Order: sequence, then structure tokens, then C-alpha cells
Amino acid sequence: MDYSPRQKRFRALLRQMRIDAGLTQVELAEKLEKPQSYVSKAELGERRLDFVETLFYCEACGVEIGQLVEGLKE
Repeated sequence: MDYSPRQKRFRALLRQMRIDAGLTQVELAEKLEKPQSYVSKAELGERRLDFVETLFYCEACGVEIGQLVEGLKE
């Protein structure tokens, strides 16, 4: 799949948020009440998150959505 630089950055930020929160994919999936494959596919770009899903992802990692948005601007 071909992704824009911003989409690639988004995926990298999702992964980094999880790692910085000290969570494995399994642990994050449990917090989100989703299967581990949900987290994996989001981080690999095989699944695109909508805004509400992104908000839940951030909350589960203890990150304000604004921090994610600022990271995308860089």
C-alpha cells in the first residue's frame, strides 16, 4: 500500500504512544476491549482508525489527542 508521509507519521506515532505508555499490543488491545490484531493492523496501516477510535487509542495510552495532532504537524 502507498501511504502519504503524514499517514506514515500517524502510524509511527500510534506505535510510539503505545511503547511510551509501557504497553504491549496485547495490553493495549485489552484496554480497548479489542483483539490484538486491531492494534497491530492500526500500527501497520492495514486498518485506518476513525476519529473516535483514535481518541480511545490516545486515552488508553494516557496521551491527550492534541499531543498526537501536534506530532502530525511536525
